[in-house]
Amino acid sequence: MAAKLGRARGDEVMITLEALNAMTRPEFVAALRGVFEHTDWVAARAARSRPFRSRLELLAAMRTQLAQAPAEEQLALICAHPQLRARSVLDPALTAASTQEQRRAGLEGCTPAEAQRLEELNGAYLAKFGFPFILAVRGHDPASIIRRCEQRLRHDAGIEQATALREIGRIAEYRLAERVPDAAA
Repeated sequence: MAAKLGRARGDEVMITLEALNAMTRPEFVAALRGVFEHTDWVAARAARSRPFRSRLELLAAMRTQLAQAPAEEQLALICAHPQLRARSVLDPALTAASTQEQRRAGLEGCTPAEAQRLEELNGAYLAKFGFPFILAVRGHDPASIIRRCEQRLRHDAGIEQATALREIGRIAEYRLAERVPDAAA
């Protein structure tokens, strides 16, 4: 598979659409592992829609698979995401992508008051909805994450599950952009 990879970008190797389209299904799934947290079935099902002409077309195919999945699979994907918390960036169980995203949002630099409030909100959220609070944290800081969680705690379960799935789609978009250049790139 090494010959099918694209150019390097930072510490990650970029994978071209041409390479993805040419891969076997298991290679395709392995190349996109982690775009959806601990969930390979999204990429496996999207592989059937190849060839992709753009990264956005690939993302749309993956989001379609998520939207068409049975509710229990969607819930399992939501539950596969880690909680956003100040100490989680030190958690070895986090994926590298989650660690980096949470670090960029400043969660490891939370004040003690912010860390405590986030823990309280996570507990209340989990108790109310039965799954972790999920937010695409790019562009957020601890204060905005706390505000967003407080706002979303006012939702009903159906609205919040749909919101969590949209946020997962946004996270996937960011992760895919870090791994696959668009066709014109």
